[in-house]
Amino acid sequence: MGKGVKVAVVGGVFAVMVGGAGYGAYNIVSAIGGGGGGGGSSAADTPRSGPPDEDEVRETTEAFLGAWEKGRATQAASYTNNAQDAGALLAAYGEEARIGRVDITPGVPRGATVPFTVKATVSADGASKPLRYTSTLTVVRGQTTGRALVDWEPSVVHPDLKDGDTLVTGESAQPPIEAVDRDGTVLTREKYPSLGPVLDTLRQKYGDKAGGSPAVELSIRHATDEADTPLLTLAEGEPGKLRTTLSAGVQAAAEKAVKDFPESSVVALKPSTGEVLAVANNRGDGFNAAFQGQVAPGSTMKIITAAMLIDNGVTSMNGPAPCTDTAVWKSQTFKNLTGMEPNEGATLANSFLRSCNTAFIKLIDEEPVDDASLTREAQERFGLGRDDWKTGIASFDGSVPASGGPDRAANAIGQGQVQMNPLNMASVTATAVTGAFRQPYLVSPELDGRQLAQAKGLSSETSAQLKEMMRLTATQGTAQKAMSGLGGDIGAKTGSAEVDGNATSDSWFTGFRNDVAAAAMAQQGGHGGDAAGPIVAAVLRAGG
Repeated sequence: MGKGVKVAVVGGVFAVMVGGAGYGAYNIVSAIGGGGGGGGSSAADTPRSGPPDEDEVRETTEAFLGAWEKGRATQAASYTNNAQDAGALLAAYGEEARIGRVDITPGVPRGATVPFTVKATVSADGASKPLRYTSTLTVVRGQTTGRALVDWEPSVVHPDLKDGDTLVTGESAQPPIEAVDRDGTVLTREKYPSLGPVLDTLRQKYGDKAGGSPAVELSIRHATDEADTPLLTLAEGEPGKLRTTLSAGVQAAAEKAVKDFPESSVVALKPSTGEVLAVANNRGDGFNAAFQGQVAPGSTMKIITAAMLIDNGVTSMNGPAPCTDTAVWKSQTFKNLTGMEPNEGATLANSFLRSCNTAFIKLIDEEPVDDASLTREAQERFGLGRDDWKTGIASFDGSVPASGGPDRAANAIGQGQVQMNPLNMASVTATAVTGAFRQPYLVSPELDGRQLAQAKGLSSETSAQLKEMMRLTATQGTAQKAMSGLGGDIGAKTGSAEVDGNATSDSWFTGFRNDVAAAAMAQQGGHGGDAAGPIVAAVLRAGG
């Protein structure tokens, strides 16, 4: 910190070296003397109120950062509004994380918020590396004491820390891996950013099976089951090679496609094998919504509903499915998209390609369909909703609960209680076009002997009808614009899902081209062809 207080770690003991006057001098007078810092009020003073003033912000910041620099965790924590949590994390900073020689330089305050830069050294097992990063703190008024205090958040200590996280330095929990695609191309988070959390999970799960040796790292240890996040490598381990089913080319297209649409996710896979070719997310929270999301899929669900109607003998591709203005089920009225012309003489194929809600809702009242028919179809034919997929990483395999009342109708059009993610819908498309359910996977089950989920799939007649209806949707129906220009054998289904509280519906799209199936979702992206459609088309263009 320039001429201020310096801290060195010698044999695990903090040694304090005091330089000239400056930023650190305040702390010698006020902090070491046991003053609480923050605003200069004594115990006899009347507690102050209102936002901290400029002097309080400066003094509290100096006291907190000065104590932190010197490794005085308890003292630094006393300048926050959550001394217990702050003390634990700040103590771990010097002990478990082995961070010393801390030099903190505050920047120019923005009101009560102060940016600062941390320079330090991480040392373990005879190795040392410099550490540098920036963070911010905000000074607030203590609710009971009236003191000016640092508003405690773990991100004050490091911007990537969340509640319950801590910093640790030592041998990595798992050896590093060199993840490669199906053809041996190395997959890195630098080249494929949205793969970062996936690669962390693969390392956590398969690091000890890929033949590598551990590294020495500074990492974030999460409070959840999430894999440790490496921040700094002090000594390189020997990476083991882990082959995945991904395709570097398709992954690159998926990464680029989701960048155009906020809160979007996409999955591509091979229908003939179930191998996942790409998984990409455009999100700020690192959540793998493509595999773990649980949201309504909108009208992409009509693939399963159409299969259920065909399998139960209610209708067929060329059989009747009248598209009316409205449909009433259990006293709830359902409508179509604005501007859709009714067609009393419509076939199932026509209502499918136009995505007519009322046609599907009217047909679920036909014998022998009951409240559990859609659930049985999803579980027995499409392998969904049984909680038994083993993809190689964490995933959700869909939910289609048996529902009575209005939800029976809502489920049929992908609303109600139905929950899916792009992985599920890409699998639905794969099952529809091949007739066989092949559980998606990202890492070969041969690596760890896990058993993939099984389902009986569809009859050749049902599969042929679904595939043809999806072809018609891609060439003549609601998916035509998005799929325009794609050659080969193509098919698709659009969807939009209404979400309570959102002004715009979620955009859904699933499709196939030759031996590639893909599905995408964009939160509040509008109609299926508006956002999710271009994402899927780009991925199919790269892989199909």
